[in-house]
Amino acid sequence: MCLALPARIISIEADGLAVVALEGIKKSISLALVEDVTVGDYVLVHVGYALHKVSEEEAVRTLAMMAEAGVLSEQLEEIEGAEA
Repeated sequence: MCLALPARIISIEADGLAVVALEGIKKSISLALVEDVTVGDYVLVHVGYALHKVSEEEAVRTLAMMAEAGVLSEQLEEIEGAEA
């Protein structure tokens, strides 16, 4: 199962890409579907695309619920596996 995960933007590239970080994992994603995001913003990421901007509070709450349900570690493993 592949879920959308909130992640923090750590850099924005000139080519419409950004690097996001989540639990020590960094991933390059497309910003083609979102507008008005800056470094430090949280975005909801699914299959390499930022879907929309979310507040830090919403991101933290969502990640906590996913961790509690045991699905966050599964999703992070899928991301790491896709990077290999």
